[in-house]
Amino acid sequence: MRPVSFPVEVMVYNEIKSGRMIRMKRLSYILGILLLTGIMASGCQAGTPEEKDDMTSTQAVKIDAEKAKKMMEEEVIVVDVRTEEEYSEAHIEGALLLTLDQIDSQAEKVIPDKDKTYLIYCRSGSRSSQAAEQLVGMGYTDIYDFGGIIDWPYNTVSGSN
Repeated sequence: MRPVSFPVEVMVYNEIKSGRMIRMKRLSYILGILLLTGIMASGCQAGTPEEKDDMTSTQAVKIDAEKAKKMMEEEVIVVDVRTEEEYSEAHIEGALLLTLDQIDSQAEKVIPDKDKTYLIYCRSGSRSSQAAEQLVGMGYTDIYDFGGIIDWPYNTVSGSN
């Protein structure tokens, strides 16, 4: 019996076809990775405080004293979450006192409108961060934490309201 030989053109065609298939598989793999990377990157974007107005927030926004001072020129409510004694010593003029341990029980009485803008502060920033997150968890939608009064370079007043 004589071996059957294939024409050279058929062998070359099969090699070209096989090479194209491998390149197509590689291209599909790379495009899939790029697509997944793009989806993951777009889901991980965090809005800046300026973008906060355009998105529904599920967390408080951390700002500095300068930004808080500028915001106070608008209609905002400043909330001090320190103790009564600390508040009496010095507080930002016009600030409401709502101590950290009273947030769960008194927030809806002291600051009833959950859609207003609230600026939260304490002494050093620890309690204000906790309070801000608690308020967001209670359904308040526009919460800004500007840290502690120790970093506040502007005027304060003493006494209780």
